[in-house]
Amino acid sequence: QVQLVESGGGLVQAGGSLRLSCAASGRTFSVVAMGWFRQAPGKEREFVAAIKTSGGLTYYADSVKGRFIISRDNAKNTVYLQLNSLKPEDTAVYYCSADLSGRTLLGSLYRGYAYDTWGQGTQVTVSS
Repeated sequence: QVQLVESGGGLVQAGGSLRLSCAASGRTFSVVAMGWFRQAPGKEREFVAAIKTSGGLTYYADSVKGRFIISRDNAKNTVYLQLNSLKPEDTAVYYCSADLSGRTLLGSLYRGYAYDTWGQGTQVTVSS
């Protein structure tokens, strides 16, 4: 099993930045990919970004491409999501997730069902 704990959320003005962290513990050697998703009130959960363990390839939703950056620190078993040029529509609970089964390798990287383990979420609020 892998446990995920997010941190770094908060309240920021439009145009500002935040850095979210996701610390993984447990059987981290089994992680195939890590993803960030978000869910705004009244909306479905949506894919934000992902990073593969092998090769470190990164993937982004069109809505955040060029503004958000996903990265990882293998020594700390931590994945980061740098949020820049934030907009009010970025307001949501951000969730970190881990693929332990390899489903993201089958083309499901952007789908929540491809991830086995989820963190508790961290709130990001962007004021206009």
